[in-house]
Amino acid sequence: MLHCNMNTLTQRNALEDMLADMRHARRKGDLGRLAFVAYCEVRRWARDAGKTAIAEHASELIVASPFASKSLFLEQVDSLIHELEEVGPSLDELPVDAVKQTGSALSTNGARSP
Repeated sequence: MLHCNMNTLTQRNALEDMLADMRHARRKGDLGRLAFVAYCEVRRWARDAGKTAIAEHASELIVASPFASKSLFLEQVDSLIHELEEVGPSLDELPVDAVKQTGSALSTNGARSP
């Protein structure tokens, strides 16, 4: 249970860091940084988190044929940022089994019940 929560916390923190980095690079118009974060960090994080669709989107953003314009690239970056924002709340949800185990395993004073 603790391991599951730590993984979720680690994934959540990594997601928040990536989103902050992408938003900052987007505001500054730093295309190189956006490409780096999308391809290296987002893709790795998405694979680790089991979000294959996001990993594929991040990969296609960089590997696919060049964009016709800067604005088309930025539209795709905005789409990726939106996808990552949508994933955030789902990381907070625990599996129902884990919640049941936690609730039944602890008594009201915090001691483990037999």
